[in-house]
Amino acid sequence: MRIINKDADFISDIYKTQNNAKLGDLGQSMIKYEDEIYIAVSGSNYLTKLNAAGVELKRVSFVSDNDFSAGIRYIDAEDGYIYASFYGGAVAKINAKTLEVVDKLTGLGDNLEGVAICEDMLYVANSCTADWSTQHTDVKVIDLRTFKLKELLTVGLNPNALIEEDDKVFLISWGNYGDVGYSLQMIDPAANNKVTELGSATRMCAANDILYLVNSLTDWNTYTTVNTFFTYNIKTGQMNNASFLKDAPAELTSSTLYMLEVNENNGDIYISTSEFTTNGTIYRFKKDGTFIEKFDAGHGSFI
Repeated sequence: MRIINKDADFISDIYKTQNNAKLGDLGQSMIKYEDEIYIAVSGSNYLTKLNAAGVELKRVSFVSDNDFSAGIRYIDAEDGYIYASFYGGAVAKINAKTLEVVDKLTGLGDNLEGVAICEDMLYVANSCTADWSTQHTDVKVIDLRTFKLKELLTVGLNPNALIEEDDKVFLISWGNYGDVGYSLQMIDPAANNKVTELGSATRMCAANDILYLVNSLTDWNTYTTVNTFFTYNIKTGQMNNASFLKDAPAELTSSTLYMLEVNENNGDIYISTSEFTTNGTIYRFKKDGTFIEKFDAGHGSFI
């Protein structure tokens, strides 16, 4: 197991180093599946497969496909297939080895965002249109055994991020940046996809029965941000409002956060900050929240 820390060799653009080319416009989401890396590049509208060293093995472009032309967004994988959401209301089923599109669903909404797989079902967030003129409150549930739409779930306004942990699906809805704020919800497939409101959060990750959360509140009059860190125990159903961080650097309470992840192997927690004008910073904590170190991660470390 490789531990990511400040002693590791730092390459600011591993894709360019390994492939003698830039990745493209807007690397939106990335997953590891069966020892290979898959990246959805939204602006350039393609999916690429890399080996563990960052060397591109294959890619598929969606630019010329009218159903997918609005852009790929988020991806998940199961049983040899990559499932991808697209702006324009489409979902693709893609062979993970060949990157061939083997099936598609269209007409599912406006701008589809986060995806998560749980119990042979694909959960897909249907978010707002790009100009926010049309906003939605639904998550699509697709049966992967038939690749057909099974049902619609009513959720918070403008659903976005989805993750699976302990046979539950967790969702963050964005609200409207006005009178409706961010909303954290839990979808329980074992209870007929019951949706439960858990509170407010802006980013999340999960491992070992724990949902790690941060709620970032920004006062746009003063451009000041306050970050609150907390956890949810999935097994007990208990929210712990105490911060899961210990001796955290003071700047983390007010920095702009773009990543919250946990290493499932050893429980290390990683938080990144990025303001697009300076190099990103990664903060690393032990499983018990003890601060270990921070290190430079290059410009824009926010995927």
